[in-house]
Amino acid sequence: CGNLFQGTFHPFRKSNRSVVGKFLQEVRLVASDRRSWRILLFGALNLLCTGCLLMWCSSTNSMGRHTRTHTHTHTCSLITCLVSSWVTMKKPSQFYSFGFERLEVLAVFASTVLIQLGALFILKESVERFMEQPEVHTGRLLVGTFVALFFNLSTLMSVRNKPFAYVSEAASSSWLQEHVADLSRSLCGIIPGLSSMLLPRMNPFVLINMAGALSLCITYMLIEINNFHAVDTASAVAIALMTFGTMYPMSVYSGKVLLQTTPSHVIGQLDKLLREISTLDGVLELRNEHFWTVGFGSLAGSAHVRIRRDANEQLVLAHVTNRLLPLVSTLTVQIFKDDWTRPLLTSALTSPAVAHPHAEGYAASSLMPPALPGGELDPMTSTPTKLSGPPPEFSFNTPGRNVPPVLFAAAGPHSHRPYGNLGLGFMRPGAGLGLGHLNVTPTLRASLTLLTL
Repeated sequence: CGNLFQGTFHPFRKSNRSVVGKFLQEVRLVASDRRSWRILLFGALNLLCTGCLLMWCSSTNSMGRHTRTHTHTHTCSLITCLVSSWVTMKKPSQFYSFGFERLEVLAVFASTVLIQLGALFILKESVERFMEQPEVHTGRLLVGTFVALFFNLSTLMSVRNKPFAYVSEAASSSWLQEHVADLSRSLCGIIPGLSSMLLPRMNPFVLINMAGALSLCITYMLIEINNFHAVDTASAVAIALMTFGTMYPMSVYSGKVLLQTTPSHVIGQLDKLLREISTLDGVLELRNEHFWTVGFGSLAGSAHVRIRRDANEQLVLAHVTNRLLPLVSTLTVQIFKDDWTRPLLTSALTSPAVAHPHAEGYAASSLMPPALPGGELDPMTSTPTKLSGPPPEFSFNTPGRNVPPVLFAAAGPHSHRPYGNLGLGFMRPGAGLGLGHLNVTPTLRASLTLLTL
């Protein structure tokens, strides 16, 4: 038995798989889902169609056709669909407690930024092409336009892209969508049946594909009629600008989600819920509240709730959670009771002789009423409990409780004489009351002067 436990004991096994092995494992996980087969099928068709269109672009020498092929909008869309399918099959881990939903956001942000960078490169190439405009062959230009339009629309309709669909609805409208929306309202006034497809605004991916195909059709007509080849480069610039303007609001929205900001469309609802929580029975204060988006449509938040000392913690927690859970899917609420206590007046416990040390020859006396035996105080007022014997506090000839101690001069050697403590000297019988016969202190001299006035 002693040989069984020799060597180092490792309670947790370490994975020895390489990065390639882990990647292949995740690919097999995605391929095991039947819903991913459709995405992989359209991905293979996309590669085939892209290769065919690139060959036609080189034969036609068309910059507009080249722009529609190299923006890679449908390619990025299919990759995002695969990432979304993989995220739905993964569960939260120790290192990713909120799950992998932020990878969807990252995939959308990277796709939109990549498409915008491609549009900027097309703009640069188009400006250089304006200097020396080559001849454009229109033999396969129109055929390639309709093949690309059919494939892109079929991909958009067949494969449901959940991340891009959410972003296109939540993000602000692009300038192209706003202009088309004005035309759509006028058209739907004539044909009401189109309102379900055109209103309130068109799908940005369908719109950019339709606008690109229309631009290439106009290019084909102008080259065939007037032999105006420069319109092909102008069409490429227009398609690049429309692509950049369509992707920019999506990249801004996904970037805000990555920065863990609160969505603007839920701020009003959150404010209303927080006001309702602050009025709950037992709730004194709601502090350190923070809400942010983990993924598309997934909101997380945390808050600290201060309650009364006599309130039920579980009951308040249940009410707060019931209010916020319909809007905040991942919620952390910390309940703590009010621990505020009023500080005691320690000076009331001290004796007058200790609180006001007197010099030699003086005696200290306090006009305050005595405290309870043992120095007990009233816990509500932090003052000595009122005794039943003395008269009420606000009766006449009764000093207040907070009057400081009064110090009197100590009795001198002539304590049997009247006013001996005031510093008056001995006065012979029959002598007048004059200041010259008295041993008067400066304070007493000022007081007697005022009395004579």
